[in-house]
Amino acid sequence: MNKFLVAITLMVLAFLPESTMAQKGTIRGTIYDADLGDPLLGVSILVKETQTGGVTDLDGSFEIKLEPGVYSLVASFISFNKLEINNVEVKAGEVTLLDNLQMSEETAELESVVISAKAIRTTEAALMTVKRNSPNMMDGISAASFKKIGDSDAASAIKRVTGVSIEGGKYVYIRGLGDRYTKTILNGVDIPGLDPDRNSIQMDIFPTNVVDNIIVSKSFTSDLPADFTGGVVDIETKDFPEEKTFRVSASGGYNPSMHFNSDYLRVNGSSTDILGFDNGKRNIPTSGAANIPQYAEVVGNPNSPQGQKYQRILRGFDPVMGGYRQSNLMDMSLGLSFGNQVALGNNNLGYNVALTYSNETQFYEDAEFNLFAKPQNGNEYEMVPLENQKGDYGVNNVLLGGLAGLAFKTDLSKIKLNFLHLQNGESKVGQFAFINSNLGAEFEAEQFNIEYSERSLTNVLLNGTHSFGATNDWQLEWKVSPTKSKINDPDVRFSRFRKPGNTISTEVGLPERIWRNLNEDNLVGKFDFTKNLTVNESPAKLKFGASYAYKERDFLIQSFQFPTGNAEFTGDPNDIFNEENLFSENSRMGVRYNPTFIPNNPNEYNSVVNNLGLYINGEFEPFEKVKTILGVRMEKYEQFYTGTNQDQTIVMDNDKVLDDVDFFPTVNLIYSVAENQNLRFSYSKTIARPSFKELSFAEILDPITGRTFIGGLFKESTDGGSQELWDGNLTSTRINNFDARWEMFQKRGEIISVSAYYKMFDSPIEMVQYLSAPGSFQPRNVGDGTVAGMELELRKSLSIISPSAENFFFNANVTLAESKIDMSESELMSRKLTAREGENVKSTRDMAGQAPYIVNTGISYNGFEKGLEAGLFYNLQGPTLTYIGFGNRTDTYTVPFHSLNFNLNKFFGPEERIQTGFKVSNILGQERKEVFRSYNSEDKTFTRLNPGTKISVKFSYSF
Repeated sequence: MNKFLVAITLMVLAFLPESTMAQKGTIRGTIYDADLGDPLLGVSILVKETQTGGVTDLDGSFEIKLEPGVYSLVASFISFNKLEINNVEVKAGEVTLLDNLQMSEETAELESVVISAKAIRTTEAALMTVKRNSPNMMDGISAASFKKIGDSDAASAIKRVTGVSIEGGKYVYIRGLGDRYTKTILNGVDIPGLDPDRNSIQMDIFPTNVVDNIIVSKSFTSDLPADFTGGVVDIETKDFPEEKTFRVSASGGYNPSMHFNSDYLRVNGSSTDILGFDNGKRNIPTSGAANIPQYAEVVGNPNSPQGQKYQRILRGFDPVMGGYRQSNLMDMSLGLSFGNQVALGNNNLGYNVALTYSNETQFYEDAEFNLFAKPQNGNEYEMVPLENQKGDYGVNNVLLGGLAGLAFKTDLSKIKLNFLHLQNGESKVGQFAFINSNLGAEFEAEQFNIEYSERSLTNVLLNGTHSFGATNDWQLEWKVSPTKSKINDPDVRFSRFRKPGNTISTEVGLPERIWRNLNEDNLVGKFDFTKNLTVNESPAKLKFGASYAYKERDFLIQSFQFPTGNAEFTGDPNDIFNEENLFSENSRMGVRYNPTFIPNNPNEYNSVVNNLGLYINGEFEPFEKVKTILGVRMEKYEQFYTGTNQDQTIVMDNDKVLDDVDFFPTVNLIYSVAENQNLRFSYSKTIARPSFKELSFAEILDPITGRTFIGGLFKESTDGGSQELWDGNLTSTRINNFDARWEMFQKRGEIISVSAYYKMFDSPIEMVQYLSAPGSFQPRNVGDGTVAGMELELRKSLSIISPSAENFFFNANVTLAESKIDMSESELMSRKLTAREGENVKSTRDMAGQAPYIVNTGISYNGFEKGLEAGLFYNLQGPTLTYIGFGNRTDTYTVPFHSLNFNLNKFFGPEERIQTGFKVSNILGQERKEVFRSYNSEDKTFTRLNPGTKISVKFSYSF
């Protein structure tokens, strides 16, 4: 505890004015092996003028304190050429940063390298070195790039990486594959995001000034988790800031089609909604009740004890069932971050703290959520409507986040502690015109929705790295990381009035209130041993380790329907719970509640996962210019489930629903064509497993869209059960991956690369339309599939056109892919039975979630000397199959969205402490649209939203 207090005191003192006695300046630097990209431990640094110096630690870092002046440094290391750095200026109380110093192995022709200090202040070259020498195919972006291009958060930065697209401004997709095949980890550890059903965490919560780099691994090595296919995104936060930072930022966004709109829909929430959580206003009225009385128990005597409890619960529901229209504000966000490292004798203490807050609103006018199907007669082609829903809804999203890190380093060891907390609250209020024409139930209605979702995540990471052995040729790294995730959807409200007449019935849909609760605990632990070797007089590595992950989820939905008896209404949803309409002694046929989760609740379950991983990995050079990386990983994965289906014909009590033991071999070959060129070849086997939600009996309704998720354990049959459409046996997907790449690295971060890949999927999981319930979708294993693709990356200065254009860069990364699924027997039969006249039903189709192409291109200006960066960027993702049709339900596709964005960043003031930014998103004003597609029919709208064009400005100041 005393050490902790000392550390906190030092952090506080670090921001106090510099002492008049402490007028020395500091030189900090990092030295890498130019050939391998690894940090060099034990390099001696000598200051010529003072004959003093320092030695690099296990991160290759050094620190020297000197009086103000100009110095020359000499770095020396056994079997490496000396490195001399001239013209190093030291200022009183300031840090001079010499990052990415590279030393080459000793050669007869070259005895030393002399460079100028001002030429090496970037880590982009270090990342290129790592990329060039990486054992797997990787791309990434460094902290130096964040500074240059002015991106404020990780989501803005990573979209510049080859083959990466950003969904919803937050989530990463790689090579056009969806979330199922993309994984995001933080500091090398798997943690859930605010949506624990996703593999990827929100990227926009990480300010770039606390991120060291973001690495995207596109081919597998055995030290990585096996449950990815498109790629793994690793966000590495800083542990030792190069220099003291204290930064505040603010930004605002204005969308003409969304903000300051007097028709915006809202509802009065709790007083703490502005902080991203509910203060208890939306609590369920049944809290604390030993049992929940039902209508049948009390109708004979409303004044009985059970009748009184029933009425107390009924009157405990918030009477508000519809929103009101009032002008909304524009988007805003605030940020605060600071960090530094301080000396503790011969050791260093580093810290980083970042706080972020954002409050955003969207208003979607004339949003559409529809259902269409093929007509019954095979000679009719145009799809017929089942449900049409069109109207407006407003969204208010609040995110509050905190990130703190503390690190302690000696020459041979480093311990760091990271803490992350995210709090998110999202409110939705909608009003829609609804038309039902399904199964002869022809009616029109007006629909009202109110939703609130509160999410939180708390993660702690304790990480240690140690070098040891006679020559420090062994390294141990260990990590322990617990995470707590919560999702509460308190009091989701739905009501619908039939038009004309403003009546409510079971046919139209009874008013409904829903409480959803999810609690998930995660604990991840891992350790890795690395041994540096020499094989055939070339450097080699042996790496082995183990990991263990424990996850447990408790899930509960409690929903209430409200039969309205003989109550009459005017069409105002807020009249439903008027006192005169409620059940009582004098109104026994008034509005009452029906707890639909009693007696059996398929939406209450507990699920547990245990995942043990062991691996070994070897890296060596069997021939000159050829590097080989061989490895194998074993994972034993068990998933248990406690829950029941609706009619309790299946009851599970900690039953094992997934029991996989798999070996994942990997081979990577790298041929060095030239010093700046590589040919890479890779084979690996990976896996994609069903999520907790998918491997359950849950039925989860989205009241705004009217669509329902159905857990994969449910079976589906037709013709009275004679034909089984789905057996309820959801299993993992196993993938074989083949990759090849040619890459050429050039000056100033320029690069040209061409990649090809081929993936074979065994029983991929896709979302299939549930035939028995329109608007319902279920995860199922479908037939085997393949994906073949190519990637092209080009980043080139336009100086090839004219020397005056050297600061203009053309960026392009293009991904082309062709996917194919061999349909299962039941799916193929359903398509043939509902085929249109003249339609040739093939046995294959596109793979769900796989885009046929992704285009990321743009022209940017990087005037770093003037503190100016600007760019015009274009992104396009091809038509992508989202939901699989079944029977007379057709496939749905995402329509290509042409995204054109402009951003401008400018630095001002001494040492460029002031940064301003201007950005225009969706310049073309494109709509986001999903459609139904059928043979010889026009596309019909499944979902249509207009995000509008958004103009954003930002300001930040570094103290």
